[in-house]
Amino acid sequence: MTTVPTARERVRAELTAEITDAARRQLADVGAAALSLRAVARELGMASSALYRYFPSRDDLLTRLIIDGYDALGAAAEPADDPAAPPRSRWLAVCRAVRAWALAHPHEYALLYGSPVPGYRAPADTVPAASRVGVVLGRILGDAAHAGALPPATGERGRGLVSVDAVAVLGGEHPALDETVRVRALMAWSGLFGTISFELFGHFVGSVEDADRYFDRAMGELAALIGL
Repeated sequence: MTTVPTARERVRAELTAEITDAARRQLADVGAAALSLRAVARELGMASSALYRYFPSRDDLLTRLIIDGYDALGAAAEPADDPAAPPRSRWLAVCRAVRAWALAHPHEYALLYGSPVPGYRAPADTVPAASRVGVVLGRILGDAAHAGALPPATGERGRGLVSVDAVAVLGGEHPALDETVRVRALMAWSGLFGTISFELFGHFVGSVEDADRYFDRAMGELAALIGL
């Protein structure tokens, strides 16, 4: 049975959305480090004390923005994966979707993968949302392993090298997924975001002439590194 929100709950949800929208605009103007609850309240014509009832501190607002950002990124990546397609095509499609979201939302991407905000430590609440893209990429790897589409593995298992949580995300337990494959998968995962960050923050200027072609080539090389 679906529960219908009360009028008070609807008002709270609408105002919470207005607050986070204003905070995102502030991200674009001044960056995450300068995010201010007082400035957000001022933009919305609210008293600071009223805004504190929704977000008791700047860090609470930052956490909400970070979770929303990761969820939006995950929502862009997940439908890009077609389980009926070959593993390499799936990998490239998801990578392109992640890049497209980042280019369309540069300030939110910078909040997630840019410079850390001084004095802020992300709580464990952010982990499920932050893992959504990794889960998609790990599912592609796991499906490839179960389909026999990966090269033969050596069976190497290095205790304490890759965490149990990372193993679960990166395809789970399978004979084809040894430590070499997992390390390469983590390299590819970080390589995806490193490549996007270099492009978004201007580090490819003077080095890359065609960003679209370079990205596809780089993601293809990472797919090959994993064995896709």
